[in-house]
Amino acid sequence: MDRLFGSLRGFIKIDHIVTDSFVFRLHHKFTVAILIGASVLVTSSQYFGDPIDCISRDDIPPNLLDTYCWIHATYSVVGAWNKTVGTEIPYPGVSNHKPGEELVYHKYYQWVCFVLFFQAVCFYAPRYIWKIFEGDRLRTILLGLDCPILTDAPKRREVLVRYFINNINTHRVYYLSYVICEALAFINIIIQMFLIDSFLGGEFSTYGTRVLAFSDWDESVRYDPMVRVFPRLTKCTFHRYGSSGDVQKHDAMCILPINIINEKIYIFLWFWFYLLGIITFFSLCWRISTYLSGQARSFVFQQRAKFCSKQELSRVFESLAVGDWYLLDLLAKNMDPVHFRDFISDLHDNLPKKTYYDSSSSTSHVL
Repeated sequence: MDRLFGSLRGFIKIDHIVTDSFVFRLHHKFTVAILIGASVLVTSSQYFGDPIDCISRDDIPPNLLDTYCWIHATYSVVGAWNKTVGTEIPYPGVSNHKPGEELVYHKYYQWVCFVLFFQAVCFYAPRYIWKIFEGDRLRTILLGLDCPILTDAPKRREVLVRYFINNINTHRVYYLSYVICEALAFINIIIQMFLIDSFLGGEFSTYGTRVLAFSDWDESVRYDPMVRVFPRLTKCTFHRYGSSGDVQKHDAMCILPINIINEKIYIFLWFWFYLLGIITFFSLCWRISTYLSGQARSFVFQQRAKFCSKQELSRVFESLAVGDWYLLDLLAKNMDPVHFRDFISDLHDNLPKKTYYDSSSSTSHVL
């Protein structure tokens, strides 16, 4: 198990240089690790046995029957979902059926591992786009000031101050790129929920609420939403030529041990996706408010740099555009607090005295 999931530790490891928010990291780190881990888990037969085992009273080789039913899909009888287990049917959805009776074929379990991996790629995509736009800019200009002990800290701060003075009001695209990537993360999770719903035959959208609703079924074999979406026992029909040359039909019942883990994965994903979607929505609203409102940015600025002088913070804040503010906010996250305090003081002393930035109108004014 350690070998199985050991490689996923890199996804959840905290980066030394942070260029995004915690909510954004929930998408490209924790969710990606969860999806890849689930994809690996459903392919590990040593923990859950064979994915399918079919039984028949005829002389069909078991391995042949298992392979055939896995490839051509099994099915459940819709009319047998609500019959009494133990008297009318052996299991929900398993029954003799007449020609024309509605059947539900189960093919998704062949593709679960691939779909989970594809979802992981989609959740990482906004992060990959942001890395392209970011281009290690923060790491470059940080100049090692995240380390609390530096012998040449004043010289490094001087270089950083000179960078800000020379590039003031030029980071708007940098900030907009990150906002767009956060918006893409939110759009992605909405699309993913619709795709899973389609993949599971329209059963995913209300899956979690229906799982929480049932409580009165027999625990040995329950007709709950998980049994309907991920049945443990299904039917399969195998045709072959008989000894006389006629076509013979063989009915088989197939046990799907893989669905025991599939149902747990998707019930977890249902709650996780909904929770992550809600958190991301409010995070995106807050991100947009910081872009539109100078007061919101000022609040974040004051909270992030508590060791700095309030007068110097106010002066620096008035001199910076929204993109400059975001880059400064990232520096506050990553830089040692003492170095950041001294940097703000140096930046305050070197800012042009006759120019300030009006965050409400996004223009510079001369006093």
